[in-house]
Amino acid sequence: MTILRAAPVALLLALLAFAVLGPITNMLIWSVAETWYFPAKLPQSYGFSFWERVFRPQGNAMVSLWNSVVIALFTVLASMVVAVPAGLALGRGRLPWRSFFLLLFLLPQAFPSIAVHMNIARIFYGLGLNGTYVGVVLVHTIQGLVFSVWIATAAFAAVNRELEEAAANMGASPFTVFRTVTLPLALPGLMASAIFVFLISLDEFTGTFFVGVPDITTLPLLLFTASMEGNYQIASITALILLIPSVGFMLFIERFLKSDVLAKIGS
Repeated sequence: MTILRAAPVALLLALLAFAVLGPITNMLIWSVAETWYFPAKLPQSYGFSFWERVFRPQGNAMVSLWNSVVIALFTVLASMVVAVPAGLALGRGRLPWRSFFLLLFLLPQAFPSIAVHMNIARIFYGLGLNGTYVGVVLVHTIQGLVFSVWIATAAFAAVNRELEEAAANMGASPFTVFRTVTLPLALPGLMASAIFVFLISLDEFTGTFFVGVPDITTLPLLLFTASMEGNYQIASITALILLIPSVGFMLFIERFLKSDVLAKIGS
């Protein structure tokens, strides 16, 4: 009976592991496949020649990676500049039409991304922002504000007001209360917000395509181009490279994302 009860759980875990590790394993195999033709189940020959093609000076992989990371970091900065005061006002203050403002930040997600980015590109063209880093950062920030503002609002709303009142009763000014009590307690939520914005920007394709091409190339654009050309080795290697900053960034701030802290966000 114990084995029969454990079988569905084991099967579910196996399916989950396959869903998570299967695509990564396939990318790893493609990245070292020299020749792989249907109907063969595995590559006919292996090698690292495609890795050399990606990292050679004539390749765009390193430049694209640098562009992706720099744009993502500036997107996080721009998003947090808006999210912190907006989250403080929406989460702690008695702002009129609070629900309306929160809904307003969701509007870019309510329409097809292609239609939104096409119209943004048209506006940016008139402003001279097409093909610039500023234009790409701005279009990424529009996407990132959805997560940054909502999570920041929940983080500030979860701060215990009694702690703020205790600091104020001891003579602390409003700015000191914010700097020493409110902000440190909301910091885990703000870091979670930064994670989402960074990863969204790092993987953003549509906005970069309409606003940045052909002057700015990021790894998602490089991956798309390789896939459309049927060069699955280059596409797989590019996807693996794209994983590095994402995993590194998440490991760096993992200590801010303990389960007991996340449970308080939005409570």
